[in-house]
Amino acid sequence: MKKKTKMQMVIVMGIVFNVMGAFIAMTLSIPFYMDSIGTILVAGLLGPKYAMLTGVLGSITSGITFDMYSFYYAPVQLFTGFFAGLLYHGKWLKGWRTPIGSLLVGIPTSLLSACITAGLFNGITSGASSTFVVVFHHLGLPLVFSILLVQVFTDYLDKFFAVCLTKAIIERGHLYEKWGIAWKDTATLKTSTKEKSFF
Repeated sequence: MKKKTKMQMVIVMGIVFNVMGAFIAMTLSIPFYMDSIGTILVAGLLGPKYAMLTGVLGSITSGITFDMYSFYYAPVQLFTGFFAGLLYHGKWLKGWRTPIGSLLVGIPTSLLSACITAGLFNGITSGASSTFVVVFHHLGLPLVFSILLVQVFTDYLDKFFAVCLTKAIIERGHLYEKWGIAWKDTATLKTSTKEKSFF
């Protein structure tokens, strides 16, 4: 199979994971988002550039199909894809570093999400986490602080869950050997299971 075809299939798979995860979270009112599983999966297999593309396309697809708020959070997916790609391939999402790496992915995305949520929607979106924003605000906390507090907590849980899930999928399914591209040198495909993996 040609390298370009493999890359396209991985990106499509990532978009599907993002849309399915977001739909499940929204339908079941889960207090985190599950819309970056595919972004982080692609970050691990193809690197940050393609992860960013996957995230934006996933947000657009979700926005068209069932959640108009997703359109506005496409920039968050750019941050997620960029930082997840760098940290995945920098060993910060492996072993004991995984919780720290997940936090490093979650902090910039939560800051951007909080700005979008406060600036455009006054704290209320389609996510179940909006309930906690309302509760904290009614307890006397400033709205912006309430949004930031909720975003940091839920983004961390979301990214940690997504990282653990995608690592399990990649490692147990040997996906890097089958589908991975050396993102610093995209002309090279690692197709042999005997080659060293960075996971």
